[in-house]
Amino acid sequence: MIGQQCAGSIMSSLSVLPPECLLQPFTVPQRLMLGPGPSNVPARITAAGAQPILGHLHAETIEIMNQIKSGIQYAFQTQNRVTLAVSGPGHAAMECAIFNSLEHGESVLIAVNGIWGERAAEIAERIGAKVNTLVTSAGGYFTNEEIEQALDKYRPVVFFLTHGESSTGVVHPIDGIGDLCHKYNCLFLVDSVAALGGTPICMDEQGIDIMYTGSQKVLNAPPGTAPISFSERACQKIFNRRTKPISYFLDMNWLANYWGCDDKPVRAYHHTGPVTSFYGLRESLAILAETGLENSWKRHKEVAEYFHKGLGEMGLKLFVQDKKARLPTVTTIVAPPGYDWREITGYIMKTYNMEISGGLGPSAGMVLRVGLMGCNSSKANVDKVLEALADALKHCHKSRV
Repeated sequence: MIGQQCAGSIMSSLSVLPPECLLQPFTVPQRLMLGPGPSNVPARITAAGAQPILGHLHAETIEIMNQIKSGIQYAFQTQNRVTLAVSGPGHAAMECAIFNSLEHGESVLIAVNGIWGERAAEIAERIGAKVNTLVTSAGGYFTNEEIEQALDKYRPVVFFLTHGESSTGVVHPIDGIGDLCHKYNCLFLVDSVAALGGTPICMDEQGIDIMYTGSQKVLNAPPGTAPISFSERACQKIFNRRTKPISYFLDMNWLANYWGCDDKPVRAYHHTGPVTSFYGLRESLAILAETGLENSWKRHKEVAEYFHKGLGEMGLKLFVQDKKARLPTVTTIVAPPGYDWREITGYIMKTYNMEISGGLGPSAGMVLRVGLMGCNSSKANVDKVLEALADALKHCHKSRV
């Protein structure tokens, strides 16, 4: 009967009816997104994403893609020709970087000071790379001496480091690491998803070979696009592989052409890019350009310090001990003793319609995380968070232990 109906018969009934939930309108609440991401999207970026759809290889779309490339080069402070946005979240960019720069059996060194190093190690392991790790406790980071010792010991072809570790609230020092990697004939790969635009990083000047970020953090665009860039040194490696990358979708031979980075006269069809997401990413990069990188870095630093001062006055402790290593975009607060962190975040969500988060990975159960990124990085939002936290500590249950 079903086969007859699907073949064109009008005599039988469908066995799966239209779902009632889809026959009703839906609404999305306005919420202050002060967790580790996604962040709130300004009306200007939302409006950009609502513009008419275009074909993914229309001349106008290609021009928008070219503008995005220029915006990423500014945000990353790079002149790399192979600069583009992966169609997907930051995880997709992480896989793109690792899949293209590593081959089966090659040695990689992963700095693990939070969940993103752990994830990178698992991805590299899945493709059959020889994974070596440099591990420190949550809230810590590595000295250049420790990194050089590991580079000398393992002789990796790639060294992975998380610039802004959102699970622990650490911003890792970058200076000098690129030079060390190149000394040992190694590519320097940096995850700057939670940090880019909120704290200084200059890809070319600091010798970074591969770097990526996500659209939904400081850039305040919807999740789903991930800027990434490759140095000439990285391109020499990825475009002269012995084997093809395991992912067709993330193969840089295709993506470089799709984004017009390979000097070929024609862009070949690879996939249908998320055109409306490109509109939003383009607008977010325009806002960053208008604001100015240095102004953005300065504002995030000042707002974070204002927040940290307020937390101290409340008697709350910061998780990252070293002031210089505190990530200005995501603050980790030691979970108040005697409280259930879930009750605190739940109370703030219910009472203030505001998202803050608990820990993740190695910081799970240990911290509260507050994100102040892009348009959300303001002293007014800090005051709102401090008020909500103080109220939650008054009303949430505290054990006597």
